[in-house]
Amino acid sequence: MKPLALVVDDEVQMTAVVSFALQTEGIESIVAHSGTAAWKLFTERDFDLVVLDLMLPDITGTTLAKRIRTTSTVPLIMLTALSEVDQRIEGFEAGADDYLPKPFSPRELALRARALLKRMGPSSERIDRIERDEFVLFPGRGQAFYANTNLGLTETEFATLTALIEADGATLSVRELLNLVWETTSVQGGRNMVKTTIYRLRKKLATAGAPASSIKAIRGRGYSFHSK
Repeated sequence: MKPLALVVDDEVQMTAVVSFALQTEGIESIVAHSGTAAWKLFTERDFDLVVLDLMLPDITGTTLAKRIRTTSTVPLIMLTALSEVDQRIEGFEAGADDYLPKPFSPRELALRARALLKRMGPSSERIDRIERDEFVLFPGRGQAFYANTNLGLTETEFATLTALIEADGATLSVRELLNLVWETTSVQGGRNMVKTTIYRLRKKLATAGAPASSIKAIRGRGYSFHSK
């Protein structure tokens, strides 16, 4: 899967330049033209990189960077037309990993982005993740994604999906799911809880475009997960 970048700048032409530059290094992009739109995208998708302009029409780039840093260690490059040292320091203090003043060389940006992804390696967030094909789960955040789309799971739904995925295709009985998710082994009354949770999970997976067979019910035995 190619790295995915969130490119944030209020100038449409600039986001096009940045996106094209990143593409030359095999990095795909999704763009946003305001801080509000960028934050919404960030909470809905699983990004490998953020390229962020300091000056945005609604909130400042530093405010957005600080907000991103409350939930993620994703590599972040700050762009700005402001050349003062204080502005650069403000960007780094907000959580930026690299800084590039405008105007800049698109090629330099692309190489910096690639070097940053390579240099940072697997951050603590990337180590603390579970991947199965298009499925990516972040236990620390309690978030699950399918094809970079946030599934919007509740705590119970996330725990259920995690248990099924970590079973690596093996069938989990209702009793096992109750033990892993609800910390009980009482099947009486618990069977309906499992059934309802699986039903909601399947609906959210279908909405995200995941295969209908992702969660299979094995008659008389339980449930199993299949990523394809």
